[in-house]
Amino acid sequence: MKTIFHSESSRGHANHGWLNAKHSFSFASWYNPERVHFGTLRVLNDDTVAPGMGFGTHPHDNMEIITIPLEGAIAHKDSMGNSATITAGEIQVMSAGTGVQHSEFNPNEDQDLKLFQIWLFPNKRNVEPRYDQQKIAVDEHLNEFVQILSPNKDDAGVWIHQDAWFHMGKFTEDKTLTYALKNPNNGMYVMQVEGSSVIDGQQLNRRDALGIMETSSVTLHITKGSTLLLMEIPMEVKL
Repeated sequence: MKTIFHSESSRGHANHGWLNAKHSFSFASWYNPERVHFGTLRVLNDDTVAPGMGFGTHPHDNMEIITIPLEGAIAHKDSMGNSATITAGEIQVMSAGTGVQHSEFNPNEDQDLKLFQIWLFPNKRNVEPRYDQQKIAVDEHLNEFVQILSPNKDDAGVWIHQDAWFHMGKFTEDKTLTYALKNPNNGMYVMQVEGSSVIDGQQLNRRDALGIMETSSVTLHITKGSTLLLMEIPMEVKL
């Protein structure tokens, strides 16, 4: 097993007033040549959006874009005709494919919106753009990992054009769990959303992350009060 540790404080930071953003990988004005991507994981932004503010209409293409609201709600509109509100406890996905334009706003007047926005390189270019959102049953299945994303339309969670699996878990007790990778050639990026855990001797605290390679399983020693996001992803970008 090989690992790479990304501390919370090592992330890029941009505070625009209405948007307070932390970047795990190079994004916008923050560039770190050693932090451009981890395998097919290109972007992991930890955003706080002020009430009534948001991202105006802008384009994307050939990217799988996943949004996980942690607190509050997102008002979404796109060029495919979708208009929806996504709240904490849900996941949203857009396959940008040949091209899509969208906007994302915080519709609340008195509550910040906190979210993860995640971009993955796809395994197919120029697909027909698509949108989906689903409830994720993390709160209904405490102390275990719940699948929230996969490559398969008929599997649990949303699906994307990439051989990736995401799991999320909230823990109300100390727990040791072993995650077996769906594809042993994949890697995994673990975000410690809340709390703390230990993986391969490495302590993770709130918003620390660990990239993991060259293993078929990962054992996590999880502390009570933790929330984790596991992202199993291909390590080779094929475009």
